[in-house]
Amino acid sequence: MLPHLLSSLAGRVALTPRRGLIVGLALAPALLAAVLVAAFVYVTPAGRATGPPPPPAGGNLLAAGGNAPAGTSLPPPSGLLVDVTGAVAHPGVYRVAAGERASAAIAAAGGLTADADPTRLPNMATRLKDGQQIRVPSRTTPARSAGGGTPRVAPVSLNQATAEQLASVPGFTPDLAAVVIEYRTEFGGFATTRELVDVLQMSEADYQLARRYVTI
Repeated sequence: MLPHLLSSLAGRVALTPRRGLIVGLALAPALLAAVLVAAFVYVTPAGRATGPPPPPAGGNLLAAGGNAPAGTSLPPPSGLLVDVTGAVAHPGVYRVAAGERASAAIAAAGGLTADADPTRLPNMATRLKDGQQIRVPSRTTPARSAGGGTPRVAPVSLNQATAEQLASVPGFTPDLAAVVIEYRTEFGGFATTRELVDVLQMSEADYQLARRYVTI
């Protein structure tokens, strides 16, 4: 395109050497501008100007504002994970803030249901630990046995209970119950529960099991 433009201008203008010099000096800036435009703007055969090349595919570009690239690992969320089971609206694993009490975990699980046993609720003021399980017994859930499977009984008095009541105490036998009745009848009763070991020769292991369920 540029050579054709130059030849067209040369054919139309017949100049003397002096006049040609003047005209040439006048045309020099225009020709220079035409050369610069042709150097920076390239028109394709379809007539569409090409732009700068696109960025390479798969590039890892930062978003505006200096955000981290996709895939960067984030710090784990803070707090405690606790498992809430039993008579709550939505049993499951919940995240609570560090330092929270058991009441917060139960609240996160939707609160107590109408079936929750009010006499066997967990300590609501207990400070939670990570991985702790909070159990809320229902009215139909059997009580957990004490002493590794021994039935739970109400405390009985060594000085007033019957032989049958004493025999039901964990660690007691019918023979020991009979000895207790005989001892209190003959000596006026027990001063301490420790006399079961010191006087009646009850084993230490059986006494440690029974001492929670007897009084004087």
